[in-house]
Amino acid sequence: MGKEIAGAVGVTLTHPDKVMYPGTEVTKAALAAYYAAVAEKMLPHIEDRPLSLVRDTDGDLQKTFFQKHKLPGMPKAIHDGQLEKMSGKESRIVWVDDLAGLIAGVQMNVLEFHVWGSLRQQPSLPHRIIFDIDPDEGLGFADVKEAALDIHGVLDALGLQSWPLLSGGKGVHVVVPLVPEADWEAVKSFCQDFAELLARTDPSRFVANMSKARRKGRMFIDYLRNGQGATAICPWSTRARSGASCAVPVTWDELPTFESASAFDVFAAAARAQKSDAWEGYFDVEQTLTERIRKAVR
Repeated sequence: MGKEIAGAVGVTLTHPDKVMYPGTEVTKAALAAYYAAVAEKMLPHIEDRPLSLVRDTDGDLQKTFFQKHKLPGMPKAIHDGQLEKMSGKESRIVWVDDLAGLIAGVQMNVLEFHVWGSLRQQPSLPHRIIFDIDPDEGLGFADVKEAALDIHGVLDALGLQSWPLLSGGKGVHVVVPLVPEADWEAVKSFCQDFAELLARTDPSRFVANMSKARRKGRMFIDYLRNGQGATAICPWSTRARSGASCAVPVTWDELPTFESASAFDVFAAAARAQKSDAWEGYFDVEQTLTERIRKAVR
């Protein structure tokens, strides 16, 4: 079925029966069918955003690589171009804007779609903030969930609505949509101040320093995903991890019920995408990073 779906959107899927995740039934055709199932929910999060693609080279998830611009032979549904960054430098980018682009990624063995926080048409104004909770090895998922709920509570007190994303890996991303008014510098400094505030108020649990040594038994609140050009996993993207897990939006009420950040494989995620949207209202929120909010965190 995946091969037919690919053909219908103009992408030729070679080796559709190739198993993409060892020990599973997830073939290239199954991935094409997966993206068709989640496209309606995923496209608003990915279309027209500069991407980093994680591609697999050998089919066993051992040799993956990041790609940020177009290479010869890539399908035309993956667009390429240039934009000017705040530094004044020109940056080559790729982006997709439809299901054909997602399936073109599958054809190229893309297992992860990572997105910028801004649109390519407005590269200096981010549309969202991400707090990525990165736990020390010894901590369990219960600690991560508790941390996400605490971050949600602080953001709520500041007047900012947020939504949780099971990353498909080890952590949870707390995502805050923004009306694109504040630039990257303002957003990144707010996120750093926020992480440092948590580390000051609860130093036994949180650290705002990425050094592994400093992280012992604590969680690093990764604010570094909020600089221009930094990317984070796109909601509904598959992950390059054994078991074919996916990054899946959930509600704050549901979050405590999950046992891990990789609770959904492609089959479970595809089924979930047919139900009501856990992030209902996400794209309707009109909130900005005001000077009052920035000052409160400083």
